[in-house]
Amino acid sequence: MIEYPIDKLPELINELILCDTTTRKNKLLLDAQQNLSTEHLSLLFEAIPKDLRMDIWELLDDDTQHEIFVNLGDDSCRWLLHTLEDEACFKLLEEVNVAELLELEEVIPQRFIDYAKKQLDEAQTKQYELAQQYSQDKLGHWLGFDFLKVSEKLTIAGAKKLLLKGLPQFTEVIYLVTRQGRLMGEVAVNDLLKAQEQDSLLALANHDIVSLAAEDDLYEAAEVVIHSGNMATPIVNADNRLIGRLTIAAAYELRQENIDSAAVNAGGLSKDEDLFASVRKSAKNRGIWLGINLVTAFLASWFIGLFGATIEQVVALAVLMPVVASMGGIAGSQTLTVIVRGLALGQVTDANRNALLKKELRVGALNGLLWSLVIGAITYLWFNDGMLSLTITVAILLNLVAASLSGVWIPWVLDRLKIDPALSGSVILTTVTDIVGFVTFLGLGSLLLL
Repeated sequence: MIEYPIDKLPELINELILCDTTTRKNKLLLDAQQNLSTEHLSLLFEAIPKDLRMDIWELLDDDTQHEIFVNLGDDSCRWLLHTLEDEACFKLLEEVNVAELLELEEVIPQRFIDYAKKQLDEAQTKQYELAQQYSQDKLGHWLGFDFLKVSEKLTIAGAKKLLLKGLPQFTEVIYLVTRQGRLMGEVAVNDLLKAQEQDSLLALANHDIVSLAAEDDLYEAAEVVIHSGNMATPIVNADNRLIGRLTIAAAYELRQENIDSAAVNAGGLSKDEDLFASVRKSAKNRGIWLGINLVTAFLASWFIGLFGATIEQVVALAVLMPVVASMGGIAGSQTLTVIVRGLALGQVTDANRNALLKKELRVGALNGLLWSLVIGAITYLWFNDGMLSLTITVAILLNLVAASLSGVWIPWVLDRLKIDPALSGSVILTTVTDIVGFVTFLGLGSLLLL
């Protein structure tokens, strides 16, 4: 059997696209189903051009079609539902569980949501209705229901019998609740297994436990779980009733989702844009930020125009301006990337912001001093002009310090204003470093060279 680890995925995609026989396609798809995760199967499907996708889709069995469907990006999911007949769409939705439906309801038409809800059993319907009490950015909307809870009055023997039925994944404790369902504490599975039957379950319990509130921010809650050192953390509602849990695996998935979203947004893109989305849609998504960038570029050009007379008299300034702008832009983007990532991971707070600012300013000053001297020396060797060399040395130093300062403050301020710093931070940063660099360089040129 051919094995396709993720680094071999491009090879498989090429073979599927170029293959001209159904038999060979069937063989490739069978191997892929046996050796790729459901997420990678969805990536494979999305990498096929749209005019060839349905040929591949029809060769897949029902289970694989379902697995691919529930893992598709929003654009690809919409395209598939639009392409298939309604009867085929309903068939895809027959085995959808609560977690999958909560993901899909943001994307699929209402008639499909209504159909999928009817396929849920009574317990899943209650879970779905509970999730609807919270907005999509809250932890309560994405509850994990696979956990063990027992009455505080249960005996040790009864609890041990419960363990024999099997433990959900990532279970290291069972939760104790009152008759009203309020969280009382937790008992470690290992302690329970070693306990004598005459022992009290309540006495074994740890009552000093950390829980999450259903109203907590989804991504902030994920960071709490990751740093807790536990395999899962219980989730309670406003009345302290245990309603779910968040596992360490789900927390890491949320962290990665947040990081991926920030990385994609940095380019002004949509994280769920289909690889083969329409030209019009892709152009619209990207064109908006090109337009914003154009406005900021003209702003920087206007500042350059203020020193037109200086540039006319000292042509070397025009030659060296790109060096000043480029160095500031790179230094600022390095700091910006670190801070945006820290914000996404919940590592940047009010308490450590000033310490981060001081650290980045020192980095900017050190790099500024080093590279301004290097650039100043190169400029002197090139133009044999000491004052020009001094001008660019000072300008580079000041611009790198300003870039470090901006790289910290811009994403922090944007985050406070509820604006995604990954989406707009780089545009604003480039404008700031360009303007500071040009004004400093050309201003010093006017003072020292004329």
